[in-house]
Amino acid sequence: MFHGLSAFPLTPMNEQHVNDREFVNLIQRLVSARVDSIGVLGSTGNYAYLSRMERLRVLQLAVSAAENTPVMTSISALRTLDVLHLAEDAQKAGASAVLLAPVSYQTLTDEEVYLLYEQCTKSLSIPLCVYDNPGTTKFHFTDELHGRIASLPHVRSIKIPGVPSNLEAANVRINNLRELVPSHVTIGVSGDPFAATGLNAGCELWYSVLGGLFPKLCLRMTQVSLKGYSAEADQISTQIEPIWLLFRQYGSLRVISAAAEIMGLISSPSLPLPLQPLNSSARDLLNSFLIEISSMEES
Repeated sequence: MFHGLSAFPLTPMNEQHVNDREFVNLIQRLVSARVDSIGVLGSTGNYAYLSRMERLRVLQLAVSAAENTPVMTSISALRTLDVLHLAEDAQKAGASAVLLAPVSYQTLTDEEVYLLYEQCTKSLSIPLCVYDNPGTTKFHFTDELHGRIASLPHVRSIKIPGVPSNLEAANVRINNLRELVPSHVTIGVSGDPFAATGLNAGCELWYSVLGGLFPKLCLRMTQVSLKGYSAEADQISTQIEPIWLLFRQYGSLRVISAAAEIMGLISSPSLPLPLQPLNSSARDLLNSFLIEISSMEES
């Protein structure tokens, strides 16, 4: 499952509840588009704002609606004990894999992060993806630490943040990491504005926020890059640049939730407080581009 496009949908919610119907509809759109895997309860899926029981309910809905599409779910939490409980829930609910970032209130050391993954993998019977997300966790993996963790049982992929924008530098980045990571562990790029460069530089898959809403377009960009048509992948990414600009300025979650609201796929409000939606000027910019990107999705 760790190849191609892994699409990360929103978890539509307000202060009272998760909207089950809207969430299932988002999952069904991804299944219809034939994405390679679905990543629920990631950062885009608002896992950090949900209780254990809410996370389990969302995962159960996803697994049920995903049919034969593999579902990966986040098990990230502040305490290792909670991570282990979430891992147990994920396995019982039928998840195909788990995603783990080293989130913490206190700054973690390399050894503490290694022990987190070591303890977690001991309790797993399904694959694990390492989530390297320094923008959120404030923890910076070294390539050496990635190599140590990637050698643990059940580790099958690393979700890295954005790569250098220059393709040559991105190639060096991926090659350096690949030298330290076992061959059975894939390297996937996140940070959507960097996706085309990351794929062209040798990443085997794209962990995509935009793919959770526009799966056909993102699947097309992924596939052409993996087939060696790097210029075509770059062209598609350039066409989406207005979205990338909004991602950089306002954060992908706010932008993608506003897009889903504008498209009528989810109701408003759709973010947990204290998060606030896009301001009106940014929303107008997004609205003006959604017509074009929706056309690209269906072409």
